[in-house]
Amino acid sequence: MKKILVIGASGHSKVVIDVLELQKKYEIAGLIDSFKSKMHFIYNYKVLGTEKDISKLIKAHNIYGCIIAIGDNFTRMRLFKDISLHNKNIKFVTAMHPSAVIGKNVKIGAGSSIMAGVIINSDAQIGEHCIINTNSSVGHDTKIENFSSIAPGVTIGGQNKIGHCSAISLGANIIENITIGKHCVIGAGALVNKNIGANKVAYGCPAKVIRTRKDDDKYLNNF
Repeated sequence: MKKILVIGASGHSKVVIDVLELQKKYEIAGLIDSFKSKMHFIYNYKVLGTEKDISKLIKAHNIYGCIIAIGDNFTRMRLFKDISLHNKNIKFVTAMHPSAVIGKNVKIGAGSSIMAGVIINSDAQIGEHCIINTNSSVGHDTKIENFSSIAPGVTIGGQNKIGHCSAISLGANIIENITIGKHCVIGAGALVNKNIGANKVAYGCPAKVIRTRKDDDKYLNNF
């Protein structure tokens, strides 16, 4: 199996590691994390260094590619740009849980993670470096743009568009033919029944825009 690095050594990376092990397509050589020491392990995988060490680790361990296992969308995007800039030939691999149900003509971009119990229906498009989390459902002909994340238990109807780097939080529901702009956060349990513009935080049932946000505003556990 081809050797890969997992970028990130926190809670989300545990889930990604689990998926990769079940996928049985890649061998995890180790972890990369800027805030954990080289004595830190997740399961049997050791932190080998920071993103600045990736180039030498590629040569030392014959690394084929990597996956960015970071939950925050903007941070994941920033790391992708930095890693790509300094490692021109590295591949970004996709993690796909064996229990995921993938419909006809579905397209899934490089670097994305598709977790347990996910259903992606026909002709949907999942961008690069997206997270489609546990037991979420993506309707037919829906497009989810790069670096976006769909939390556990989310239901997305057909023919929707989720903008670049947007986050749909736990248990939210989005009816059909809705557009959500880039860098949005939709709160947990929301019901989205109308379009949401870019850089908005919206929640409630039905969802209402609460405020505007900057691209890099933190949002996990803090709406």
